[in-house]
Amino acid sequence: MGSKNKLKRFRENDTFSNVFQPERDALVGTDYELKGQWNRVFFKNENPIILELGCGKGEYSVALAQKYPNKNFIGVDIKGARFWRGAKTALEDEIPNVAFLRTQIELIDHAFAAGEVDEIWITFPDPQIKYKRTKHRLTNATFLERYKRILKPDGVVNLKTDSEFMHGYTLGLLHGAGHDVLYANHNVYKQEGSPEEVTSIQTYYESQYLEQNKPITYIRFKIKS
Repeated sequence: MGSKNKLKRFRENDTFSNVFQPERDALVGTDYELKGQWNRVFFKNENPIILELGCGKGEYSVALAQKYPNKNFIGVDIKGARFWRGAKTALEDEIPNVAFLRTQIELIDHAFAAGEVDEIWITFPDPQIKYKRTKHRLTNATFLERYKRILKPDGVVNLKTDSEFMHGYTLGLLHGAGHDVLYANHNVYKQEGSPEEVTSIQTYYESQYLEQNKPITYIRFKIKS
């Protein structure tokens, strides 16, 4: 994407009522104004809040919002030019139960209050295979601790990935730390009885992986308290 296109999308994001782009200082230095207030201020209801972390173009968040109108969805990504597409689609199609937050996942517990989130989706994250990149892996112990802070006590996390490495790493970490693995599958589209919300919604890249017969893996788990 050219720099002109990116700038155009950044400017357009600023006009979207469903996009929030707080400065880092607004999150870290003070209590963010929407922290603990997402349902009251934006969604105007008390429905469950579900996050998609690293939401990319936002198509998964939008599709989930369409499928589950009685739940609230927030796509989170640092790259606003990407989720511009999802935000624009949600406004054009009048989908009121989805929003987008531009921030680093490292700051997620500054954007949401304790127990404010019911569920988290992590869809096709960069597996950060090199050892020195472990700290950026979205299912490492540090990130799980952040998620635990904002999740309800019975909240769940979903990991959907084409990376066998990421799948195996996460399963090993979860079992080793005593977290509760509710469901795990190495090839979710080949397994009968796979969760419907996992196989009925696909991202653009996911459909490409499937065309290449690349297995899609899935884990659903709870983080121990």
